Amino acid sequence: MNAKQLLGEYECKIDAKGRMRLPSGLIAQLGQEADALTFVMNRGFEQCLMLYPEPVWDRITNEINQLNLYNKKNRAFVRYFYRGAQKLSMDSADRILVSKRLLEYAGIDKEVILSAYNDRIEIWAVDQYESLLDEEPEDFSDLAQEVLGNADGKEGL
Repeated sequence: MNAKQLLGEYECKIDAKGRMRLPSGLIAQLGQEADALTFVMNRGFEQCLMLYPEPVWDRITNEINQLNLYNKKNRAFVRYFYRGAQKLSMDSADRILVSKRLLEYAGIDKEVILSAYNDRIEIWAVDQYESLLDEEPEDFSDLAQEVLGNADGKEGL
């Protein structure tokens, strides 16, 4: 599977067994391979979970596996990145099973927000996601200029 450009924000529920049904709109973006698609989930930044289509995970881990493990910071990063990682496949009802440890890490109870961007999906507890959005910069244009302003000599977006 080539890296797909994933987009969207989806509200989902986690059942009592830790299963979450992936939204059909998101599955459609993954393409025809979605029936046999395998994911990897791990702890993300800012207390969310990350869901990667397996080919994306493989690409990222190939980069990570190039790090020099004799460097203490590299070892710490590698340990943290892989901690809690698990392979997941959708069942016949388009659900994935999320481990209790990962749910606890992200503070997820029953409702989540999936935020898809680039080639990955963040999974957030609703209150954490809303809190993140409340911290949105006062002037998004200033942030855009700082981050993208002269990245390649152009005027940004």
